[in-house]
Amino acid sequence: MTEIYVIRHAQAEGNLYHMMQGTWDGDVTALGLRQIDALAERFRHIPIDALYSSDLYRTRLTASAITRWHDVPIQLDKRLREMHVGPWETQFFANVGQDYPEEFRAFISDPEHFHLDGAESYIDVRERTAEALREIALLNPGRTVAVVTHGLAIRCMLSGVCGIPLDDTAALPIFTNTGVAKLQYENGVFTPVYINDHSHLSPELMPRADRPLALRHEYIDPAMHRDYYIACYTDAWLAAHGSLDGFSPEPYYTAAKAHYEADSESVAVIYSGSEPIGLVDMDTLRGAHAGYGWISLLYLNSDFRSKGYGIQLLGRAIGKYGRLGRNALRLLVSEDNGAAIGFYKKYGFRRLSAQPGTNAELLLMERRLGGVNHGNV
Repeated sequence: MTEIYVIRHAQAEGNLYHMMQGTWDGDVTALGLRQIDALAERFRHIPIDALYSSDLYRTRLTASAITRWHDVPIQLDKRLREMHVGPWETQFFANVGQDYPEEFRAFISDPEHFHLDGAESYIDVRERTAEALREIALLNPGRTVAVVTHGLAIRCMLSGVCGIPLDDTAALPIFTNTGVAKLQYENGVFTPVYINDHSHLSPELMPRADRPLALRHEYIDPAMHRDYYIACYTDAWLAAHGSLDGFSPEPYYTAAKAHYEADSESVAVIYSGSEPIGLVDMDTLRGAHAGYGWISLLYLNSDFRSKGYGIQLLGRAIGKYGRLGRNALRLLVSEDNGAAIGFYKKYGFRRLSAQPGTNAELLLMERRLGGVNHGNV
């Protein structure tokens, strides 16, 4: 009898941003790294004879939990990749739900009939992942195997090899990050021992129970939304400095218009439902020569601060500059703005230098982008 552990990857950027990751090759979060440590301890004393993984970075890094205690190579197989979602790749859930209401409803609630031009179907993914798992089982008779893959890929795979309907969400849940299924394979039959076990994760390593709602964005021409742009920048300045001393909105507004003229998807208003609650302004020309992206303004209404929403705004910039092939993200933040500095440090920014500002020094901060910056794990 062959024993197979099927494992979902650790928390990745797209999970945090409420973003459709698909085959986008993003990074693993700080929480994800701690989940990988816990996963490594879970498998420390379980003999693993063979290890397979999707070739995407978030699964390769998660698979390294197994190699921490077991001298087995990671064998990469593209058939274990997540569902390719075509035009939805790197888009945000709330935007997809608004722009593709019928397709999104089927994606969530009617997987057998989901269809989107340019995307795989659940049936496509079920066929390729089940084929991969059957091949792995046949190549490893009597051995213990670990397979690291993705959330929807696991649902499709288990549907294919265990005969569970795709719409049976009780039997086929979306796995918790680093959740594990144990299967036994004998005489051509896969039998699940357990599904989505995450007992290795302590409560602080589990996703937030009060996870913030997914936010939506609309790209705007600042010239058509002058009052809102200036109101956002005014409130951002006040939050950073405690007063409006030295503040003049016109240079920032003029710069935003230039950003829009260079790239019509550089300035975005952020919505919770129909309520505008923030704004992201990106200067896509600045830093292009050196391979980094630039955030000119990341603003969130005070009612939504310190509640886990800010990362969704930052995710817009990370996704944008990732699509443009930039390898880093930079911004300036006042040294008076301790809350903002703490937020950026939490999500991977480090200080590069300081320069004079109107009321206080401005810190130049940078965050590297993408799993490609983490070597060949």
